Amino acid sequence: MTLETLHLLFFKNYDEANLRFSPHINCFVGDNGSGKTNLLDAIHYLSLTKSAFTSTDANSIKQGEEFFVVKGRFQSTKDDKGELIQCSLRAGQKKSVLHDKQPYDRISDHIGRYPVVLISPYDTDLIRQGSEERRKYFDSLISQLDHEYLELLIKYSYLLKQRNSLLKLATDRQGGYDREYLLVLDEQLAPLGEQLVARRQEFLHEFEPIFQRHYELLADGREQVTLTYKSDLPGTDFLKLLRLQERKDLSLQRTTVGPHRDDVTFLMDTMPVKGYGSQGQQKSFAIALKLAQFEIVATRQQQKPLLLLDDIFDRLDEKRITRLMQLVANRTFGQIFLTDTHLERTDQILSALSDDIARFRVESGVVKPL
Repeated sequence: MTLETLHLLFFKNYDEANLRFSPHINCFVGDNGSGKTNLLDAIHYLSLTKSAFTSTDANSIKQGEEFFVVKGRFQSTKDDKGELIQCSLRAGQKKSVLHDKQPYDRISDHIGRYPVVLISPYDTDLIRQGSEERRKYFDSLISQLDHEYLELLIKYSYLLKQRNSLLKLATDRQGGYDREYLLVLDEQLAPLGEQLVARRQEFLHEFEPIFQRHYELLADGREQVTLTYKSDLPGTDFLKLLRLQERKDLSLQRTTVGPHRDDVTFLMDTMPVKGYGSQGQQKSFAIALKLAQFEIVATRQQQKPLLLLDDIFDRLDEKRITRLMQLVANRTFGQIFLTDTHLERTDQILSALSDDIARFRVESGVVKPL
């Protein structure tokens, strides 16, 4: 699968852009702040209907404008006429996603059809920040592979929001709360939560050895790395747990147990990578996660995801860049999009890897082929 074309209108710092891509390597070169990463984010939007860098869609509308449009044509084969995907948003309205000019019944139906993997300087946030970052990462990854999981997650999140609203209302009102409704929500929430946890456990069991293999190649096998799933649910009746925590939940006005509180701990030689690993080890850990993500998605979907490489030549050391470029040379990856600040460096690194390279100059929200 490749992305043949990209059209932007009022997206982030772009008034308009129209690009045609190489099926192998595409380089966006320009100064920091010129808009290179925004082009990668536009591709991320087409694949997953959301930004990789902000949780608020409205932040992607160019300042002073009322809407944005991101449009692209994906191709499965050279002879395929392709599939046109458009993602747009007008301020104050719902986001629209079209497939060949037809709206999806549900936007969630789009997830997983055009897989993408992003490797960026922010990947170490998965290690350094809290459990929410790791949950979002694995939920997004599993959702690309398992549509039933995505549906479970959507239903669970909706019911959780209802339950938390009821808990808050109970505190705000002097007359108490509708406990019967709370019990109904608990009965609906419990089986969904148990299924989510079971599917996460199953996925991590498959994912961990792939991740460990990639880390060993990046770090020469000097440390033993593991992923440990932490949850209150395994071996526990979630419905009973919700009932036991009811008084605490009422006091705190939120649901204090469930898969929305789970975490995946990252360990190196049985110690937390966050405090134990060096900067280099943390970078290797994060890259190994993304390479494992690429492999498992490519295997399950039977197509290689688009690979987005953001600013890696500035942020990674020579050893890690060499390892990634070896994978590029071996055609491990399919279509690649990368950003850099120096054209000469990009050409020097990539010239021996492929004859099929498209280069683009980015300056202050204007992008032109070189």
